[in-house]
Amino acid sequence: MSLNPTHQTLTVLVENKSGVLARISGLFARRGFNIISLAVAPTDDERFSRVNLVIDVEETSVEQITKQLFKLVNVVKITELHPADAVERELLMMTVAVSPEQRSEVIELVGIFEGKIVDVGTSAVTVMVAGEPDRLDDFEDLMRPYGIAELQRTGRVALPKARKAS
Repeated sequence: MSLNPTHQTLTVLVENKSGVLARISGLFARRGFNIISLAVAPTDDERFSRVNLVIDVEETSVEQITKQLFKLVNVVKITELHPADAVERELLMMTVAVSPEQRSEVIELVGIFEGKIVDVGTSAVTVMVAGEPDRLDDFEDLMRPYGIAELQRTGRVALPKARKAS
């Protein structure tokens, strides 16, 4: 893990109302901020949703983004999650164009990465792998030689690491 990460995750608790995501993305577009990853889902309290934004900290100041986000009416709370203090995960689904002769190699790699085969066709398999984003990058690199027909990644979701008793 890098001591100087190039990204940071912001978890933004927002009111669960229509148009909130449009206002957040509009703010990023107007200011020219780039979003590396975006994931949105309701929380355990139906009044709120959690927006996970992964931003490039070399390109834009976290403080500047946070100040702009707090200006939006529906933002309730913003938490900055440094990669060393967060548990990050992502889901990858991929259709690999693979011949029946090479299928066992792909199945073996899926198993090594603790993934699942979710669909099988005559000349392709669709796989699902969840895990740390870097691990999914590694899996993706290993699948390229077989031929990736389609690829979808969810974007990072993150929570603060649980505190350990001392």
